[in-house]
Amino acid sequence: MTTEYSGSGDPKRSMELLWGVQDPPRRGPKPKLSVERIVRAAIEVADAEGLAGLSMRRVADELGVTAMSLYTYVPSKAELIDVMVDTVHAEEPRPAGSEEKDGSEDNDGSRSNGGGRAGLERLARENWARYLRHPWLLQVATSLPVLGPHLMAKWDRDLTAVDGLGLTEIEMDLVVSLLQDYVYGAVRSVIEAARVEQRTGMTSEQWWETYAPLLEQVFDPDRYPTAARVGEVSGEEYGAPSDPARSFEFGLQRVLDGIESLIRTRAAEPDRRSR
Repeated sequence: MTTEYSGSGDPKRSMELLWGVQDPPRRGPKPKLSVERIVRAAIEVADAEGLAGLSMRRVADELGVTAMSLYTYVPSKAELIDVMVDTVHAEEPRPAGSEEKDGSEDNDGSRSNGGGRAGLERLARENWARYLRHPWLLQVATSLPVLGPHLMAKWDRDLTAVDGLGLTEIEMDLVVSLLQDYVYGAVRSVIEAARVEQRTGMTSEQWWETYAPLLEQVFDPDRYPTAARVGEVSGEEYGAPSDPARSFEFGLQRVLDGIESLIRTRAAEPDRRSR
């Protein structure tokens, strides 16, 4: 799988593109393109073809222009990916009617996540849905984070879900990171399963139907008794080697249980100071 690294472009140009810092418009014909159009086209290409299919030339083809014409707006693929990552984090779909329950609208039009377990579960599901809409996000290593306005706004919303619950600022940050890391790991299985089907033409169920009879010929249940017992039950239940979506649901609740336990522990500790 192709891996790209955020923050690998020109820092000054990336920040200018992320925050919309542009030179004053010059006199002359109106530009045919814009950074927004280029980024949207790039996201469409990456959604359909992954980052392996993304290039300045491919984006130019999508827009019906020459590759050289893009460099007036975006200096390279590295800066383009930074803006793509930030842009998709502006997408926060919410269930119908959630506005009445999720908190008041902020001045910039965004809404808070609400607090406690419900807010944390909501942000986990939003992250899950975003990865499924844009699987290429898993191919962008963000150890050097993208410092864009949409990601900053998202981080602020995420922290709101654990604000005022008795956690220190560091614990708030670690809880949000824990949930993000859990979703990142869990969603990989779902996306990889979909890719396997696309690449091989075989579903998990078809794979299991093919390999299960062959495994029975060589597998000794007396040698692996626990695996035999659990494998028989889970294989019959899933009809496949695993059920990634079910694993996500199960794991999410256990992670939330652990966070709730931490919050209860901190609430019982007198006079905790931020550290």
